[in-house]
This record gives sequence, C-alpha cells and structure tokens, in this order.
Amino acid sequence: MTLLRIDASILGPISASKELADLVLAEWAAGRPDEKVVTRHLGTDPLPSDAWAIAVDAAHNTPVDQRSDTQKAADALAKEVYDEVISADAVVLAFPLYNWGVSAHVKSWIDLVIAGAVVTGGTAGDRVLEGKPVVLLTTRGGNYSKGTPKEGWDHSTPYLRRVLADAWGAELTVVEREFTLVGIKPELDQFAALGAQLKQTAHDAATAAGKALAAG
Repeated sequence: MTLLRIDASILGPISASKELADLVLAEWAAGRPDEKVVTRHLGTDPLPSDAWAIAVDAAHNTPVDQRSDTQKAADALAKEVYDEVISADAVVLAFPLYNWGVSAHVKSWIDLVIAGAVVTGGTAGDRVLEGKPVVLLTTRGGNYSKGTPKEGWDHSTPYLRRVLADAWGAELTVVEREFTLVGIKPELDQFAALGAQLKQTAHDAATAAGKALAAG
C-alpha cells in the first residue's frame, strides 16, 4: 500500500497541523512499517498558482505537438500531482485554516489535481479518491465552534468536505483542533485550560484515526 501525506502549514516545525499528522503517521508506521509513504509540502514548496489554468487551456485548445515549454511543464506538473492522488491507497492531509478559508497553496493543489484528470483524458468531475480512506487534519488559531463569536467564519472545512468527500468520493475522517494560538498570543491566556483540553482531544482523535487507517 501507498500512503500520501500532504502538509500545507507555513509554520514549519511549530505547526499544529503537522503535529497532528505526525501522530497519524506514527500509528501508520507502527502498524505498517514496510509500506510506502509519499510526501508533499505545499507550505514549503508551493505549487505555481497558474499551472492548472495553463494545463487545462492547453488540453482544450493546443495540440500536443504545438505546445510551448510552459504548457508542457504545466501539463507534466498536473499529471504528477494527479498521479500521486490516484496511486495512493490512503491519504493524510494536514490543512490549517488561513484567513477564514483554505490557503492559496491548498487551492492550487486541488486545481492541479482536477487539471491532471483533464490532461490525462478524464474530466473535472472525476472521483479521484473514490472509496479511499482520507484523514483531514485541520487546525484553527481561534475558536470557531458553535456558540462562539466566530461561529460560521470557518470557510475551509465545509469546502474541503465538499471537495474530498462529495466531489472526489473519499471515505473521509476529519480531525479538528481549535485555539492553536492559545499560549502564543497573550490575549488568549484566559483560555489556557480550554486550549489544553482541545489540544488533547484533537491529539487523541488523530491517534485513533491513525490506528484505524493502519488497520485498514
């Protein structure tokens, strides 16, 4: 089996979403030590935001033997990203909330997966994760839960559910952690106890998701 792990944090080693993904991968490694893991980090190695448009336009409008080097490069990148998804048997996605939605890095990845389906002869509606187990780990610096002032401001998680499960057909497990900025921003110190509780709950959920993923 092959597991695909994709991170999108811009915070490097202090990333809360990375921490959750590491917990999932630790359980995967414990249960399947000899299985292949493919990684991509959209935060440190972002995909070019215009590649998907170039690849799709070329697929529809430019014969293969007439494509420019730029079009060929975009086409190759779309195929590479698409093939990673298609070839994976399980997927772990560590995608934080940024500015109330998905980051530009994540959106570029989604667009390129769809472009890859098109340039390989499929359609934008292909269910590229059909029946595959996918663990989505999402983190939020503030608290967006029900009854809070920011309830409804998270435009990332519903969108990702729509894409991953509804459009792409994944068997989706979502692990969420709120208040990751507690202990970092002094104005949130009053929520220290709640922040610690939410962190532990998320870590327990990530560990459980990893065990389930490894169990198959």
